[in-house]
Amino acid sequence: METRVAVMSIIVEDGEMVERLNSILHEYGEYIIGRMGIPYRKRNVNIISIALDAPQNTIAALAGKIGSLKGISVKTAYSNVMGAQ
Repeated sequence: METRVAVMSIIVEDGEMVERLNSILHEYGEYIIGRMGIPYRKRNVNIISIALDAPQNTIAALAGKIGSLKGISVKTAYSNVMGAQ
């Protein structure tokens, strides 16, 4: 199956959703290359970047699940780098 490299940016404004977010990310752990989280205490938000190598429909499904969580925003940037899994 063809995969794409992508970066997902997540902003968490509702701290009560962190446990659910982490559960979703764990489900997709096999596709995650790396993860960086930055707590921005001054604004009471958390900023998370996720690097992925996954089929495009898998990346879209992950973004959809995350985006459905209350108080969480997500955007995905796709590279043109493709490969087989």
